[in-house]
Amino acid sequence: MRDGVIFVGTGAGYVALAVQAAHSLRAHNPGLAVDLFTDLPAAPGLEVFDRVHRTPSAHPRVKLECFAQARFERVLFLDCDVLVLAPLGDLFDLADRFPLSLAHDVRRRSDLIREGAGAQTPYAFPQLNSGVMLYRNDAAMAAFFAEWKRRYDLMGVARDQVVLKDLLWDSDLRFYVLPPEFNLRRVTMLDAWEPLDAVPTILHSHRLLQHLRGQGARVTTLEQVRALERVALKEEWAALDGARPWPE
Repeated sequence: MRDGVIFVGTGAGYVALAVQAAHSLRAHNPGLAVDLFTDLPAAPGLEVFDRVHRTPSAHPRVKLECFAQARFERVLFLDCDVLVLAPLGDLFDLADRFPLSLAHDVRRRSDLIREGAGAQTPYAFPQLNSGVMLYRNDAAMAAFFAEWKRRYDLMGVARDQVVLKDLLWDSDLRFYVLPPEFNLRRVTMLDAWEPLDAVPTILHSHRLLQHLRGQGARVTTLEQVRALERVALKEEWAALDGARPWPE
């Protein structure tokens, strides 16, 4: 099959999030195939997926093993903590020109997002977020994913994006950086957008899984995420007590 979306969800909490995300995807893209890789193939609600595949191992980043096993030629991988807010349009056409497309991560001034696995990269080359990735499912990308996993296992780090940053820097892979509306990490950005700027398409927020981390009630809508982010933004700026993290 030419185009499709895959989720990788392990554990009941993440599977439930994947089900929620898949319903949001289908609401705006009803003809698009959607598959799930999971360790709980009999979990409730999985009828929303076209096919359910068992994850090949219990690896902490088993998604690295699942990417190349997708049955589609052009694949959109989505983390479970997403909501699809609009039609994807011709997004998949990028895969004909670029083997991989993904967006910059946020909080790029933080040590967390600056971290690499050894390569010295310029400030303007931060981590890229692996929670929304469009890729061409061919032998070259299968080799890329295998090398990503090999380096991840070798480094022993927790976050796969640390390794991905260096791998992209070292690689000759031709990749595209998606605009933020396809991996919207800061909903408060919408407050500054003008009507012709962009259409928010894929919301990707850890607020959607805060209940799994004991950080509050379950969040299921864009407006709930926006309200929480506005509070957090106000608190973060207030903590600086009028100071600015950059020159005036």
